Amino acid sequence: MSARTARGPIVIDTDVFGADIVPGSRLSALYEPIIVGRPAFISFQTAAELRYGALRRGWGQVRMRKLEARINEAEIVHSGPELVLAYAKLRVDCERIGHALHQRDHDADRWVAATALRLGIPLVSNDRIFKDVPGLLFETAPHG
Repeated sequence: MSARTARGPIVIDTDVFGADIVPGSRLSALYEPIIVGRPAFISFQTAAELRYGALRRGWGQVRMRKLEARINEAEIVHSGPELVLAYAKLRVDCERIGHALHQRDHDADRWVAATALRLGIPLVSNDRIFKDVPGLLFETAPHG
């Protein structure tokens, strides 16, 4: 799918969503043409991962405020019965076809993918684990 023609809402994975708050990240510029101007959703999992990373690194108040402002730019999709079912179905579907996303190591990634599946909108990520996931609309930058 072309980033220039796809202008609807998207779910943004942690790596891309947090790129502009990571000094020296190449992902911010790489994904800007794909995400700018589109309604953005993030999984509760992405919000948790971003906050965990900041707390683990001991970010100060100024950086934490910037992070919270960035998180508040998107709509956070929280867990509920429909998302839980999408997550469970996704794991079964991936296991049946032998896709690595079914593995325990990818629990967090599954929540993010299930969020996009539940909403019926593309997932934007630089993580190739999402390639060829059944039913998932996956957008990534060229050479990303």
